[in-house]
Amino acid sequence: MSSVLIIACGALGREIQALIAANGWRDVRLECLPADLHNRPERIPVAVSNKLAKVPDDTRILVAYGDCGTGGRLDAVLTAHGAERLPGAHCYDIYAGEAVMAALGDQEPGTFYLTDFLVRHFDRLVIQELGIERHPQLASQYFAHYRRLVYLSQRCDPALEAKARRAAQRLGLPFEGRHTGYGGLETALVRLVESDDETSVPISEDVTWPH
Repeated sequence: MSSVLIIACGALGREIQALIAANGWRDVRLECLPADLHNRPERIPVAVSNKLAKVPDDTRILVAYGDCGTGGRLDAVLTAHGAERLPGAHCYDIYAGEAVMAALGDQEPGTFYLTDFLVRHFDRLVIQELGIERHPQLASQYFAHYRRLVYLSQRCDPALEAKARRAAQRLGLPFEGRHTGYGGLETALVRLVESDDETSVPISEDVTWPH
């Protein structure tokens, strides 16, 4: 099998590593960019371009990002390098699918979403970064227009579910859980690797938790 390189957002790194390990892909290499780039999405295209410029010509590439707030600028970079990214605007689309996310948004536009990564780093990325740790009253201001929290889980992990429920409680939002598995992330990786290797094993399933 020819060499495969996945250039990924750090927020997807753990899940990509799990897929690589589950399928026993030996010639797949992962390089992650910092997840904190999402705080400055205008820097994502340049960071990805710098990575792509160093990739050998005989390497197959997948860029594990959505558009991620770049306004199409990431796509322009990928076109110039002949590379492709994951489907969707962001990691929620990647995991749950664009149709599901559209339906969830239509059902309740005021929805705050979490993934496994965001649950694990909720205190740092939400509570600390938004200043809620120092000023708890800010939570009601930041989330005044939200009506629920939906946890899109990649793993069926009771500890993560419990943490997501605590996050919803802390923000004063009703909790809903939907198990997406690896969704479009798994599909894209399998398609990329299976172009040379027919041994990949899907490991996700579609299950919705009771509310």
